[in-house]
Amino acid sequence: MFRIKTIGWILPGIMFISTSAHAAVAPFATDSPWMLGDWQGERSKLQQQGIDFNVNYVMESASNFAGGAHSSTTARYTDQWMFNTHLDLQKLLGWQDTDFQATITDRNGQNLSEQVADSRTPMLSSVQEVYGRGQTWRLTQFWLRSGFANNRVNLKIGRATVGEDFGTIETHFQNLALGPGIPGKSRSDRWMNWPVSQWMGRLQLNLTPDVSFKIGLYNQNDNNDNRGSGFHLSVNHSDGNLVPVEIAWQPKLGTDSLPGNYRLGAYYSSAKGGVYHSWQHGEYGDNAHGYGGYAIVQQQLFSQHHDAHRGLTLTLSQVMHDKRTSKLDYTQTIAFSWKGLLYSRPEDEVGLGMARLHVNSAYSRMIEQQNNESGAADADDATYLPVIRGSEYDYELYYAFNYSQWLSLRPNLQYVSAPGANSDVKGALVAGLTASVNF
Repeated sequence: MFRIKTIGWILPGIMFISTSAHAAVAPFATDSPWMLGDWQGERSKLQQQGIDFNVNYVMESASNFAGGAHSSTTARYTDQWMFNTHLDLQKLLGWQDTDFQATITDRNGQNLSEQVADSRTPMLSSVQEVYGRGQTWRLTQFWLRSGFANNRVNLKIGRATVGEDFGTIETHFQNLALGPGIPGKSRSDRWMNWPVSQWMGRLQLNLTPDVSFKIGLYNQNDNNDNRGSGFHLSVNHSDGNLVPVEIAWQPKLGTDSLPGNYRLGAYYSSAKGGVYHSWQHGEYGDNAHGYGGYAIVQQQLFSQHHDAHRGLTLTLSQVMHDKRTSKLDYTQTIAFSWKGLLYSRPEDEVGLGMARLHVNSAYSRMIEQQNNESGAADADDATYLPVIRGSEYDYELYYAFNYSQWLSLRPNLQYVSAPGANSDVKGALVAGLTASVNF
């Protein structure tokens, strides 16, 4: 569960530092980016000089109202602290088009998804996207990015997550499958999203002001994902490398300059995994590399009162993975979000989304083969493994109440159909709440 002692010493410490250095001009002001204020303008001065830092806290709670593997109503709470520093090295050192990023994260809490699904067939998504990858401290970002030839060529090296550069969209859903870094939601053994960083290099070519091409190299190491290994920086015992490529088009369409985000990408992983159809006598007979591809469309459809900051946005995605080594062979999402729907609440947003996560039939046949070899015929046998087929469907409706620039509250209602793609588990109705605070 959420560690109250952690907040007990972090929050007072932050407030002491801020108030002792410079009393905030307007703490808790709705027009401030920070809850603790601007320290009599000192934070703004630091930004102008090229130094930007932030402490962000996100919590996600969820409670199952009905259905799921455990029908009794229960609630779970998880959270994430993010300590972030960004340096504009052009302002600080005169290095043209160069910046540096360092981020440390800490995750705590429990996941309601473990109650929603059968323990033998875990959910393919999660009703709390901030949970996962080990509830621990991590060095999530530590990279240098530099542009050349008037930033037509952009190079990024250091420690980073794949999803911050590839398959990226802007979204505010609490359900994991509807979040950013879409390819990694269904191939987490190869594609590492936030907060797991890897040694990496990424080259971006800005072909036109709104068209770019990217290629990356991310070292894959099991230690990156282990709890307690968030600061493990060694490349020993490397499993291989992930190479993603992507072409992106980010236009502003029509007279209202409606923003769009169109991405077409693919990846190849040199890390080997067991080939499902080769399973026999308790082991894989063959191993293979992994690969996949994706297409993402995110487009604001119209503006409200000709204000591109407000209006309806559509998001679509299709992700495909190889059938030899991936548990999920494809996923699809569709979502709508409307910012500023209410005239009196221009910063608020309402969203509705659906995700489908489909199980690879080769994986299902492998589970059947394991049951045949063990002689387990039904669920009454302790060695029986439920055979999952078809898809898990995740739905979410949320309303984002943006009280200020530093505080957002997002109550949501989710429905999970066939959790873990196990048709024997009842669909679950889940109520959730996300809160985000910038200190």
